[in-house]
Amino acid sequence: MKVTGGCYCKAIRFEFDGEPIMKAQCHCRECQYYSGGQPNFFFAMPGSNVKFQSGEDQLASYARSDLASAVTRQFCKTCGTPLWSLAPALPGALIAKAGVLDDPSVLGKPQLVMQTADAQPFHTMPEGVPAFPRFPG
Repeated sequence: MKVTGGCYCKAIRFEFDGEPIMKAQCHCRECQYYSGGQPNFFFAMPGSNVKFQSGEDQLASYARSDLASAVTRQFCKTCGTPLWSLAPALPGALIAKAGVLDDPSVLGKPQLVMQTADAQPFHTMPEGVPAFPRFPG
């Protein structure tokens, strides 16, 4: 799968080439903060599969210093678009936000839903997709 994407202001443009390691929907509180209250729809790709077309110098990072094994969030420093996360649990992978793709529909349905224990009453779960209260086993 070869897909293109970027941030809202178009300062950052990139392409991914290869199959996703995972396609999921996460309801953890951290993802809710980062997504503005909704679950996080994401796909994980090997970090080596991203090629920047422009704006790599516009990439900013943030990780909470008070959490052990904190996830590093990366975003456009101009417009603030969340692009992907780097998680110690998935070394070498980019956990990319579905919305940064030019055509997010190419991802189809998520393979799994996780962290449902943190889901809000206004969150919906896709039918027929395995769901887990925390991380899948």
